[in-house]
Amino acid sequence: MKVLHVTFNMAIGGTEQVIRQLIEGIDNSDVDCEVLCIDGFVGPIGQQLVEKGVAVNSLQRKPGIDFGLVANLRAVIRQGDYDIVHCHQYTPWFYGWLASLGTRARVVFTEHGRFHPDRYRYKAFLINPVMATLTARIIAISNATAEALNRYEFIPGKQISVIYNGIRGMVRDSRKVAGLKKELGLADGELVFGTVSRLDSVKNQRMMIKAFARFLEGSGPAKLLIVGDGPERSSLESLVAELGLSGSVRFTGFITRPEHHLACLDVFLLSSHTEGTSMTLLEAMSLGIPQIATRVGGNPEIVEDGVTGLLTASDDANEFANAMKRLQQQPDMRSHMGAASLSRFEQSFTVSAMVNNYLKVYCAIAERERIRV
Repeated sequence: MKVLHVTFNMAIGGTEQVIRQLIEGIDNSDVDCEVLCIDGFVGPIGQQLVEKGVAVNSLQRKPGIDFGLVANLRAVIRQGDYDIVHCHQYTPWFYGWLASLGTRARVVFTEHGRFHPDRYRYKAFLINPVMATLTARIIAISNATAEALNRYEFIPGKQISVIYNGIRGMVRDSRKVAGLKKELGLADGELVFGTVSRLDSVKNQRMMIKAFARFLEGSGPAKLLIVGDGPERSSLESLVAELGLSGSVRFTGFITRPEHHLACLDVFLLSSHTEGTSMTLLEAMSLGIPQIATRVGGNPEIVEDGVTGLLTASDDANEFANAMKRLQQQPDMRSHMGAASLSRFEQSFTVSAMVNNYLKVYCAIAERERIRV
C-alpha cells in the first residue's frame, strides 16, 4: 500500500510531529509512506524524514484557489500510483480531494485543530458535505474537534472518527536535567512552572505570565520557564519587564529537542484559547509532570481534572494563579498527579496506539477497495 501525506509543510508544529510519528511508527514493509508539502518548502521535520530515507517533496501554492496546484498534485498522485492520499488540515484536504478525483486513490482527512474563534463559512455549507461524502474516512484528533467539524464545517457526525494523537514517551536524564537547571539559574527548592510552545496569541502566554505574577504574591520562590519562539516573543518579554518579573521568568527561545527543558518542570502550563491534542501536553504526561491547562478544545479529554492535573476557565488569570498556588501548597498532590499522568499516557496516548488506529483505517479502506496489502 502506498500512502501520500499531504500537508502545508513539515516545519515545527503539532501536525508535523504527528505525521512524523505516524510515518516512523509504521514498521511495516507493506505500507510505504511519502509526504507532499503544498506551501513550497519542506521544513526541518521534513528534512529529518528525508535523512531517514522518506520521500518528502513540495509544490508551491498560489493565493486564492490554485487550480494549477490541483493539476500538479493530480499528476503526482497518478505518477506515484498512491492508494491513499492522507490530507492533514482543511486546505490540504480541499486540494487533495480535488486532485484525487478521477484517480484510484482514496482520500483520508485528519483535522488537527481549530482556529480561535471558530466561525461559520457559507462556502463550507455548500462544498463540505459533498467532499465528505466522497472522502473515505474523516478523522478528528479529539471529540471537541469532531464537534467543531460537525457544527462549523457541516460534516455529518456519523462520518467522523476520533483518533487521539500519540507520541513516543520521553525519558528523564537526571544528570542532564541537573546541569540544565544550573545553566538556567533554576535553584534547588524553587518550584518550576513552565511551558513548551509556539509564542503565539492563540496560546495566550500573556495570561500565563499575568497569572504567574499573581501567584508570586505571598508565595514561595518559583520560576517560570518559557521554551519556544514566535511572533509574540517581544511582546511577552515586554510584559515580563513591565510586571517586574525579569528575575523570575526565563525565555529560552526555540529549542530543537526540548525534552530536558521539559523535564526541568515541576508543573506544566498550557494557557491556550483553543487546542486539539497538544503534543507538549502529552510529552509532559510521559515524564510524569502534573499539568494546569485551560478547559478548551481537547484539553479536558486529556487532563483529568483533579487526577492528572487541574483545569481552569479560558483566559482567567485569577483561576490559573489559584491553581498554581494549590499545587505549590500541596506537594503530595503534585506527586500523585504526576504518577497518574504517566499511567494515563501509557494507557491512551502512546505512538503505538495512534499508529495502530490509523493502520486500521488504512486496512479497512484497503479491504473495501480491494487494495492488495
